[in-house]
Amino acid sequence: MKRIVLWFLGTASAVVLMFGYHTSTSGPQATPVATGTFTPQPSTSPSSAQPSAGTSTVTGDVAQTQWGPVQVQLTLQSGKITAVSVPQYPNGNHRDAEINEYALPILINETVQAQSAKIDMVSGATVTSDGYIRSLQSALDQAG
Repeated sequence: MKRIVLWFLGTASAVVLMFGYHTSTSGPQATPVATGTFTPQPSTSPSSAQPSAGTSTVTGDVAQTQWGPVQVQLTLQSGKITAVSVPQYPNGNHRDAEINEYALPILINETVQAQSAKIDMVSGATVTSDGYIRSLQSALDQAG
């Protein structure tokens, strides 16, 4: 009898824990448009409010990922990437925000250094990295 009671309590506890677990697909991500901007830490962005001659801004296509959209915007000066921003990225919950707070600056700095979409993905942020690279390649294709 004691074994049955223990088995029942263990099973009931497991069921309660499973139904109480919140995944990153639950919550406010029903409307997947999240905005924000990340720029590289070194002073690689133009310092003036007005774009200088030969400076252009190109926005890549929105890359839909399983956690939300990712979009990259490039600032180019004389054909060279001088700044990168990410106006859309998954941040529908605390974990998404935490991952992207870590991953996006790394991806941005690699983009400015590599001057191409041939950059490494960030471990632990594979989905965001994939969306970032797809949007980045779209922006580079538009820039020519």
